[in-house]
Amino acid sequence: MGVPFPANPKRLDPYKNFKFRLKWDGKYVYGGSKVSGLKRTTEVVEHRSGGDPSTSHKSPGRTKYEPITLERGLTQDLNFHDWAGKVWNFGAGLGSEVSLADFRKEIYLEFYNEAGQVVMAYKIFRCWVSEYQALPDLDANANAIAIEHIKLENEGWERDTSVSEPKEPTLATVVT
Repeated sequence: MGVPFPANPKRLDPYKNFKFRLKWDGKYVYGGSKVSGLKRTTEVVEHRSGGDPSTSHKSPGRTKYEPITLERGLTQDLNFHDWAGKVWNFGAGLGSEVSLADFRKEIYLEFYNEAGQVVMAYKIFRCWVSEYQALPDLDANANAIAIEHIKLENEGWERDTSVSEPKEPTLATVVT
């Protein structure tokens, strides 16, 4: 069995984790600074037959997708606030507390290389806000950015295989 080769044998360095963009409702979300990882877990179902020795067999059970947390510096942009309000609108009349028609969104996460080229992307399905932090702890003695965050429940994600690794740019040498 041979050693597998990377898709781009000229790229030795793994990608850095600091260039990404999120899109929902067809628009990029302003100022995202942190996105938690995409993680799924499949339960293990153990079983054995009565005549088997003292060992058990394992098979896959239910798959669970972990919530995704989005963070960004607090601004006047209302994207997080407005989406969180669709799940529970404080003070709304009976029967209109939740916007059932559109509280879920499809998210598109783009991941970039150091040169700013999209190298992979993920579609995240049926997301809704389960937690919203409008303001962080405030501290008059601190010197920090105010961060707001939302926690998104989701029903799965898949890699967008139409996004492939681009040809990486090189700097042209100027001959004088």
